[in-house]
Amino acid sequence: MHFTDAKGILNRGGSGRYGMNIYRGCTHGCIYCDSRSKCYQFSSDFEDIEVKKNAPELLDAVLKSKRKRCMIGTGSMFDPYMPCEEELGLTRKCLEIILKHDFGIAIQTKSDLILRDIDLLDMINRSSKAVVEMTLTTMDDELVSKIEPNVCSTRRRIEVLERMHERGIPTIVWLTPILPFINDNEENIKSILDECIRVGVTGIICFDIGMTLREGNREYFYAALDKNFPGLKEKYIETYGESYVIQSPNAKELMKLFNDTCEEHGLLHKPEDCFWFMQYYPEKYQQMSMFDME
Repeated sequence: MHFTDAKGILNRGGSGRYGMNIYRGCTHGCIYCDSRSKCYQFSSDFEDIEVKKNAPELLDAVLKSKRKRCMIGTGSMFDPYMPCEEELGLTRKCLEIILKHDFGIAIQTKSDLILRDIDLLDMINRSSKAVVEMTLTTMDDELVSKIEPNVCSTRRRIEVLERMHERGIPTIVWLTPILPFINDNEENIKSILDECIRVGVTGIICFDIGMTLREGNREYFYAALDKNFPGLKEKYIETYGESYVIQSPNAKELMKLFNDTCEEHGLLHKPEDCFWFMQYYPEKYQQMSMFDME
């Protein structure tokens, strides 16, 4: 972990939304992480977290100057609730600033540390809008320990979703990536969908049944396959070569299961609808349903 004084904190996104990264790098150890790709030009080891120590001050200054309120997203690249956050508390300080200036937050994580800040998320959601996003890939805790080794169990993440729902905080699940020949089976997809329905998630994002691989994350992923799934790397190379998009051979059937289940239970599932929901900041926020979007 090393500290920097950042020059800026917000990046302009689509639909008037801003994104921020308080930390750069990650210690979760997920074997499929695209953020490891060389195109992101890390100057230090991926696990050597760059901490933007002045992030709260920068955020306070920029939000104070903005007349139009909007949603602020964080966590799509680097988890804001890595273990270092428990000590540093920068994510919590930024949430306090977002609350103070009456902006909204869409925050993505794999960590149950977010429960520490459920009080702030609740207050933000009451005064403007908060959305909690959680990644789920498998219900098998033994498999979690292999593909997401430094992250809490899926059961615990589902408990987070349930606690958020009890507070009226809307939740979005990222059902991605689904790794070919590892977790791309009907039992896994159905069990995750069943839990999402049970705990009342607002929507689920699943672009396809598969993953992406490019220089940097491909090498890390293949090393993990050699360690935890002997012989599987060769199957990937034989099946996909150097392809960037790695689609499961079961993609068609599993996407039908996904779409049919979400439609039956009224869950947002088209990516554009989920992103609209996360990015939309109403002047006076009220809990929204699919019918509010029509």
